Amino acid sequence: MASLFSAAVAGQAVAAPQTYQIDTSHTFTSFSYNHMGFSTQQLRLDNTSGTVVYDKEANTAEVDISLDMTAINTGFADFDAHIKSADLFDTENFPTATFKSTKVTFEADAPKTIEGELTIKGITKPVVLEVTHFHNAENPMFKKDAIGANATTTILRSDFGIDLFVPAVGDEVTINIALEALLNNIRQYFS
Repeated sequence: MASLFSAAVAGQAVAAPQTYQIDTSHTFTSFSYNHMGFSTQQLRLDNTSGTVVYDKEANTAEVDISLDMTAINTGFADFDAHIKSADLFDTENFPTATFKSTKVTFEADAPKTIEGELTIKGITKPVVLEVTHFHNAENPMFKKDAIGANATTTILRSDFGIDLFVPAVGDEVTINIALEALLNNIRQYFS
């Protein structure tokens, strides 16, 4: 009986979480908000890093993202300085924002929602990322397993102490993340 049990266990696939390093050269984080009713402004963060721990057999994942708030890019240097100032993101005192997942829900072998804690300016709030696209395959350039995803969430900036000009400038901010990550990443493609 013991040998039969051992054989059955040996034949089962053992879940194996793998750590994927975010490829900063192919990961793009942006955020948008309503600017006094005139337009939807689009800003980007030029340096997103972190890890995704993914177990494709067990359909589990953990996401840990670091956002370099000093790398906010509006396309206009003077506005960059304003966004980074103490009136808004105060990047001198809070140079990094983070997102750490607490629960990832899968649907049909792909993540559908990622619940987690977003920290901006030292304030942490729960958020839910909606995953709109997910792909897992070998990256043909690196010959390594890779994952890619697009995810979005909407927050109130005032919840994070960024309330200058609310409500004239929209309180709701939509965050979009286009992420690629490589298994046991050795180097970035453009390094």
